Amino acid sequence: MAKILYTAEAQVTGGRAHGHARTNDGALDVQIRPPKELGGEGGGTNPEQLFAAGFASCFESAASLVAQRKKLEAGDIEIVSKVNLIPTEERGFGLSVEMDVTLPSIDDPEAAADLIRTAHKVCPYSNATRGNIDVDFIVNGKPLDG
Repeated sequence: MAKILYTAEAQVTGGRAHGHARTNDGALDVQIRPPKELGGEGGGTNPEQLFAAGFASCFESAASLVAQRKKLEAGDIEIVSKVNLIPTEERGFGLSVEMDVTLPSIDDPEAAADLIRTAHKVCPYSNATRGNIDVDFIVNGKPLDG
């Protein structure tokens, strides 16, 4: 087994409908509610929002690390992450992700694209989702190919 660098721990009660989630250190303490778009009352967060925030923040760190290794300036990176809840053919649910990444300090389109492709290989969320869900990137306003 690989060496564990960190373990996040959260307790959830009530699920999506009227849930509550709290991390063991108390840093995150949220009410879980279905969004109005899915017939819920709103008034809380939902798993898709939490996933979007987690993936984007993790990916930003990976991109910053890769930029540092490549000796590129990317301290002003911005990411808008969208997590889509989609029905499956088996009457279940799946996810897809869209990451709109803006790198104001990197003008060269190929350098920006290479940075994001490499970060996608480094990011733990990317590695956990690869082959399971579609993750599409827009880099400095242009769709990223492969």
